[in-house]
Amino acid sequence: MIQADNLRITLASRPEGRPSPQNFRLEHAAVPAPAEGQVLLKILYLSLDPYMRGRMSAAKSYAAATEIGQVMEGGTVGEVVESRDPGFKPGDIVLSHSGWQSYAVANAAQLRKLDPKSAPLTTALGVLGMPGFTAYAGLLTIGQPKPGETVVVAAASGPVGSAVGQIARIKGARAVGIAGGPEKCTFVRDTCGFDAVIDHRDPEMAAKLAAACPDGIDVYFENVGGHVWDAVFPLLNTFARIPVCGLVAQYNASGEFPGPDRLPGMMRQVLSKSLTIRGFIQREFAAAQGPIFREEMARWIAEGAVKYKEDIVSGLENAPEAFIGLLEGRNFGKLIVKI
Repeated sequence: MIQADNLRITLASRPEGRPSPQNFRLEHAAVPAPAEGQVLLKILYLSLDPYMRGRMSAAKSYAAATEIGQVMEGGTVGEVVESRDPGFKPGDIVLSHSGWQSYAVANAAQLRKLDPKSAPLTTALGVLGMPGFTAYAGLLTIGQPKPGETVVVAAASGPVGSAVGQIARIKGARAVGIAGGPEKCTFVRDTCGFDAVIDHRDPEMAAKLAAACPDGIDVYFENVGGHVWDAVFPLLNTFARIPVCGLVAQYNASGEFPGPDRLPGMMRQVLSKSLTIRGFIQREFAAAQGPIFREEMARWIAEGAVKYKEDIVSGLENAPEAFIGLLEGRNFGKLIVKI
């Protein structure tokens, strides 16, 4: 049965620095009706991801900003409740990009059917979805780890970082993770099987990272920036590759960055060490690598070569606070809202 009410969360105002609950508005709206070639979805799960902070800003970026009053965007898993496309029927479960709301209309051509029997539905938003593919494409296409090399990844307990390290080990490389707090470090080491893990809150982090990487760093998968980058940069080997996926330590910053201009020194090292620093957005590789990723990742999970952790929050109304916590590292695992 379709309810008459569509609960949704819109952008109320643009944050200055750290987002607050006041930047979001909880609204009740009519359930939309699908047109030809569309389906009506009941949203079951919503993915919360760091990139959403950038969408809240009006600053120029690789994607358009969310407008004030617009539904916050995000990946979703939903159930078809009404279809005006022959390719879908009520009861089908699909992956979509329907945002922070309980019902949504979506173009059928932009949906991908999911098989609830093949894997938990939430994995389509995590290890078998965008975060897992980000790790896969960024590491293998840009990082190109070789057997015996050292791969370091920040935010190693998160959905991207944990997959990066495990894929690196599958390819024969050493995996060194950087995570926040004893619980997350234990998960990275004991569950995900990293060769070493460093707590970024440890005052001796830089020295301990150097000790864990006696032969230097060949691949650094950047998710964080900030003081983690400062510790990694001196350890980079000649010809090291740095896929730049995210800079979560800087997402809430506003105004000019404090301190001296270190860019000239960094560029000198980029030149002298022949470093490759390549920013990327996972969709660049989706068409060519998406199908093989889903096949390989599903096999690795079935074989036990890749483990994953999810952090599920119940209730759409709790999404803003959960998202704010995500930017501060309070989540543990892939953050998902159960609608």
